[in-house]
Amino acid sequence: MALRSYLEGAVFAEVYGGGAPVVLALHGWGRRGSDFGAALEGLSALAPDLPGFGASPAPGEAMGAHGYADIIAGMLDGFDEPPVLIGHSFGGRVAVCLAGRFPDRVGALVLTGVPLLRLRSGRPPSRGYRIVRRLHDAGLISDERLERLKKKHGSADYRAADGVMRDVLVKVVNETYEDELSSISSPVRLLWGAEDREVPVSVAEAAEALLADATLEVIPGVGHMVPLQAPEELRRAVDEALG
Repeated sequence: MALRSYLEGAVFAEVYGGGAPVVLALHGWGRRGSDFGAALEGLSALAPDLPGFGASPAPGEAMGAHGYADIIAGMLDGFDEPPVLIGHSFGGRVAVCLAGRFPDRVGALVLTGVPLLRLRSGRPPSRGYRIVRRLHDAGLISDERLERLKKKHGSADYRAADGVMRDVLVKVVNETYEDELSSISSPVRLLWGAEDREVPVSVAEAAEALLADATLEVIPGVGHMVPLQAPEELRRAVDEALG
């Protein structure tokens, strides 16, 4: 395994195995390509650190998963044949956008723990936050005070992100991918942890209904981090996708 530069330094990727790669693995938010080390051992594969994570510099501007897909599409030139795409969590958003935009350049997909659909509205902001936001909009509360409140009450990912990556996060958490799922003709394997509390199995079930060729497997006793918690099951799904 070696870390190499791609796309003129815009992306760094873990390189697994030798010869032409056959798998492209995309990691989750706040993670990096090395998450797939156990699952990809012995395969020829690329696992990039997505822009803004690991060794890869942040993008120059805020973008959603489609923007990330446009960047990562440049790596497809390194594949002799359309690769199997692995997508975990945020990386699965990017994989679905890649498959939707470049159907002839990607093969089967293996998706795990991906927030593909918004099945229910999140908890509404507190009354106190709504009041402060209205005061800010009226020019009575400073940007700095509003930002302190966002950091205090935002998710762990939001609190950890800053600069352009915080803007990226805001974009992607509001995205949903019904159109992309409905347009994918490639085989899709949905591999889900039964104990995934971040993206429950119900999301995978709803996504399966929109896909033309999909199978869902639920792994008992496993949570959101399938690449680390169940690498053997992930590898088996990849081997099946490779045929």
